[in-house]
Amino acid sequence: MLKRDCRGERLRLMENADNKQCQTTRRQKEGLGDWAGWIQHSNRRTLTPLGRVPLATMKKEVCSVAFLKAVFAEFLATLIFVFFGLGSALKWPSALPSILQISLAFGLAIGTLAQALGPVSGGHINPAITLALFVGNQISLFRTVFYVVAQLVGAIAGAGILYGLTPLNARGNLAVNALNNNTTPGQAVVVEMILTFQLALCIFSSTDTRRTDPVGSPALSIGLSVTLGHLVGIYFTGCSMNPARSFGPAVIMKRFSPAHWVFWVGPITGAVVAAILYFYLLVPNPMSLSDRIAIVKGTYEPEEDWEEHREERKKTMELTCH
Repeated sequence: MLKRDCRGERLRLMENADNKQCQTTRRQKEGLGDWAGWIQHSNRRTLTPLGRVPLATMKKEVCSVAFLKAVFAEFLATLIFVFFGLGSALKWPSALPSILQISLAFGLAIGTLAQALGPVSGGHINPAITLALFVGNQISLFRTVFYVVAQLVGAIAGAGILYGLTPLNARGNLAVNALNNNTTPGQAVVVEMILTFQLALCIFSSTDTRRTDPVGSPALSIGLSVTLGHLVGIYFTGCSMNPARSFGPAVIMKRFSPAHWVFWVGPITGAVVAAILYFYLLVPNPMSLSDRIAIVKGTYEPEEDWEEHREERKKTMELTCH
């Protein structure tokens, strides 16, 4: 009797394993692994259905509909973010904008877009964050390059649309970032590093799918983090925290100051330092070297059931809301 029960248990375990494999294969065929969730681990999910041949896998990732949608989402999100962010800083003769108004506008814009388009692309909307996630071994090289290009083009488009719609007497310099209040380039770099560092840490932590504790709304957390940065940073540099936000209006206005490099070096350095600290020191993900290389190439195939993991994550967020 005991032998029969053991044999039956083994059969049930084998059947469950086969069913799980079939479900995984079906999800791969349906393309559900192309994107699911937020910023972290997006590359791992997208790479699940792409096969084991590196070259074919990378080509398939770039040519997949889900990947093209993600790239377009980054373009669109950055366009909207720049339009509303810069629009809040226009110098209307009837009412000049306040620091609080500008800060809230940037924060609300990023929070709204993260909520709306995060499930499509991860909602990076920032070359510094995209590069930091690459350094943190979270996304592939292909995705990094395409995202950064899409973000920069989106920023130019957003600034261009705002320029065309704004009357000349309110346009000003279109909120081009510049050093204010006798701030030196060295001081500005450090300020931008600190501002972007806190933003990146907030993004990495609030969107980490490995967390099972109640974390609330990542979009709200990220929006508040952007608002916080602007409340302080506007006095120093106009507050960038995002190379695309600085690049777009500078291109449209043709105003590249000698200190424009500050708005690239500062945010990127701050975000990368945050990625190294979070992904390799504070909350490391033990992986083999071959797996890490596979992520960079875009060929990584995770063993975890990300659908189940995402459901657990969703439950923690629902508990927080209630």
